[in-house]
Amino acid sequence: MTVHTPAAGGLGILGTGSYLPERVVPNEAFGPLAGVSAEWIERKTGIRQRHYAADHEAASDLAVEAAVRALDSAGAEAADLAWIIVATSTPDHPQPATAAFVQHRLGAHGAAAFDVNAVCAGFLAALHTGAALAAAPGLDGRPRLALVIGTEVYSRILDLGDRRTAPLFGDGAGAAVVGPVRADRGLIGTGLRTDGRLHELIGVTAGGSRVPASEKTVARGDHFFRMRGRDVREYVERELPAAVAGALDAFGVRTEEVDHFVPHQANGAMLREVVGSLGLPAARCHLPVELHGNTGSASVPLALDAAHRAGELADGDVVLLAGFGGGMTMGTCLLRWGT
Repeated sequence: MTVHTPAAGGLGILGTGSYLPERVVPNEAFGPLAGVSAEWIERKTGIRQRHYAADHEAASDLAVEAAVRALDSAGAEAADLAWIIVATSTPDHPQPATAAFVQHRLGAHGAAAFDVNAVCAGFLAALHTGAALAAAPGLDGRPRLALVIGTEVYSRILDLGDRRTAPLFGDGAGAAVVGPVRADRGLIGTGLRTDGRLHELIGVTAGGSRVPASEKTVARGDHFFRMRGRDVREYVERELPAAVAGALDAFGVRTEEVDHFVPHQANGAMLREVVGSLGLPAARCHLPVELHGNTGSASVPLALDAAHRAGELADGDVVLLAGFGGGMTMGTCLLRWGT
């Protein structure tokens, strides 16, 4: 069952930001190890390149860069933040939370900071949480801003010889500032659903309390990211149309009212096939996946920021966000864009 939560009136996205590391990795780089051609990768995934973090960069570093841009876009300061929520499945460390490093670097010492992990659906889970927290005013009656970030450094957990995963993923971060907007703009509602029966489709086996990292786990490659691609594709083809239809029905939005669809940038070829089954006749689908690959929880805010900065989101446009990831978890968000 999907939990649909209507948003509080007058609460929306005030600004967006994103960051991609400088190092660009083209498809040709995977041929020697994964045994696939650049043409094969682009045909199967729609991806032409991805970005990898520098040796000194971790998830928090990427997150801070995206956050600074989002705050600037929103006309806000770090001191204005009440909440910092970081979605990541590649944290700096198992503990403490990556959000604590982000808070420290931003100087947002008045903000509570914590992580969420719903893998590639992480940003939608964080946005769902951030909207709920920002809806309640502080004790002084002033509105409170939430900074919601998706950040990943997948290059550190990839088996570069696995053609099912290595060519798909890249590193990056995207962020949004959530706060008060005019009453007829902003978030309409969010939806989240997890089917834990499918938890084996995506994951990293070693490094946690069930299978602690050891010489044996490293030798077996258990610290690498693994994915049952065909099963994941079937999940998306089955569940994404249902999630979209459920969100529209829950919040009373007609299919023809949706102007923009911003999905998780999992696989461009797959998404182009699935989008036709969503029944969104007027919606523009934003798919910058060819430029940065699958960046996990960062992919939805990266795509949203690209559309925002390109001036493609007009005042009053209805935007539908959708993320899906390990767990398996599906998240949606409907909002009316405001300038």
